[in-house]
Amino acid sequence: ANNQAVAIAKGEYICILNPDAAVAEDTFLTALGFADNIEKLGALGIYLMDGTGHFLPESKRNLPTPRRALLKLLGRSKGTNGYYAWQVEDRASGEIDILAGAFMLMKRSVFNEVGGFDEEYFMFGEDIDLSFKLLKAGYKNHYFGSLCVLHYKGESTQKDDAYLDRFYGAMRIFYKKHYRSNFILTGLLGIVVVIAKVFRKRTVQNRKNTSPETKEVLVFTESITLLKKLSEIYDIPVRSASKTTVLDNALFTHSLCVFDVDYVSYRQIFAVMRQRKNKQNSFRIRPPGCNFVIGSDQSDQKGDVIEF
Repeated sequence: ANNQAVAIAKGEYICILNPDAAVAEDTFLTALGFADNIEKLGALGIYLMDGTGHFLPESKRNLPTPRRALLKLLGRSKGTNGYYAWQVEDRASGEIDILAGAFMLMKRSVFNEVGGFDEEYFMFGEDIDLSFKLLKAGYKNHYFGSLCVLHYKGESTQKDDAYLDRFYGAMRIFYKKHYRSNFILTGLLGIVVVIAKVFRKRTVQNRKNTSPETKEVLVFTESITLLKKLSEIYDIPVRSASKTTVLDNALFTHSLCVFDVDYVSYRQIFAVMRQRKNKQNSFRIRPPGCNFVIGSDQSDQKGDVIEF
């Protein structure tokens, strides 16, 4: 679908953006301004945040060598030489190997030069493949950490057996395409996937509900109608909060924060989510003019949609 869209695009730049992502009002202008100042830019990636306000490490990754892929499957991918590019600070900017397909900005001519996305991949691996093709063509991939985008990742990548199978399948295609064929490596990856499935099932069985205990619903809105609707849905206190609460970085904990985008900007919402992410808060967003709120309390599970 992305290849088809790029084929009919007319602009100098294209931006690959997941449908389960939300951008701020100035995201594209800021990204374009940054990209214009980079020589030999391959693709530009940004700080991806999940529905709880936490950073998603796949925003910046190192080249997935066989060793790194194996360690990732075993849950041991840490350090600056691991699967994720921890050598570049989350809020900083720098040159990295692999970007996330949830947000990739690049020149249309560069995308076409390297052949776009390889459609042999399914759900996983096409962003890794494209990033690597850009590097092989002499371009530089950059991470821009001061620009944030919300990605409800759990909707597209639940950590189940299917996820592990797809990751394994993607790596098998990647190594066959870019590395010399190695049956031992392919077999080893398959064994590690089986082991990872066993550990995952044990983790799921032992995992407790990590959703925060909510004492109130804090609604950032001027809409009396929205307040009434939410009061009918939730059985805990629902109260309004002014925009100054956001701007002044007021302290609040154990709250379900509902942001009305007709009242508070996405940029302000993202800032609050990052600031208050470890204070037992959860977050929901009402898109402009919509009759529902959406959010997610775990990055590896499906999110929550409430209609009213």
